[in-house]
Amino acid sequence: MSELAAVFNDEMQKSQVDPETTERVIAEKRIGERIRRLRLRKSMGLVELGKRAGLSASFLSQLETGRVVPTIRNLTRIAMVFSQDLSYFFENEQQSIFQIHRQKERLRLPQTGVDPPTYFFESLGYLVPNREMDPFFAQFVPQTPEMAPRAHLHTGFEVLYVLKGALEVHHGEHSGVLEAGDAVYFDASTPHFYLCAGETPAEAIIVTIHQNLVQLPPARTANAAHTSSGSE
Repeated sequence: MSELAAVFNDEMQKSQVDPETTERVIAEKRIGERIRRLRLRKSMGLVELGKRAGLSASFLSQLETGRVVPTIRNLTRIAMVFSQDLSYFFENEQQSIFQIHRQKERLRLPQTGVDPPTYFFESLGYLVPNREMDPFFAQFVPQTPEMAPRAHLHTGFEVLYVLKGALEVHHGEHSGVLEAGDAVYFDASTPHFYLCAGETPAEAIIVTIHQNLVQLPPARTANAAHTSSGSE
């Protein structure tokens, strides 16, 4: 190889995209995490998503954990299942969120799938994109003979705080009546439902947490900390 050809070859190699840089850019987009987030919000398992997208559950599992890189075609299939644009997987994630939801601008919706509904709710986070939790204001109407409770379940956890009136909460084999100021925290994957327990409407704030995002290390006791410091 001539000296000129060698110089040209070196310059070409310098101008090529570094494979390590490519992998880092892909990893920074956290495509697998975004897919998992969409799936959990819909309470959808890997098998169900695979059937809808025409992909195997094992491939989706590897995709969510970052062991494989998806093609544009596969990403498009997944995006279509969740009614998302393909750009969702590549847009920079918002780092800071501050969103006011005015009472006059909120939409009051009835309980779905039940007629007549046992409660009405308003989303307190509908303007926030890709949210990790869903807060609601709910008003539970007094019971009538034609009302029938309907249990539901979903992934994650739920926190309910009663603002006004009395509310009967059922969670699997457990139940209890909460009054103003009372709260309950429970695993939302167990069937649960609520009923107004008084003659006037009950009002509550409900927060649905889609998944346990942060795993904290076990707390260290004072004795353990003392022992550890003493042994060093």
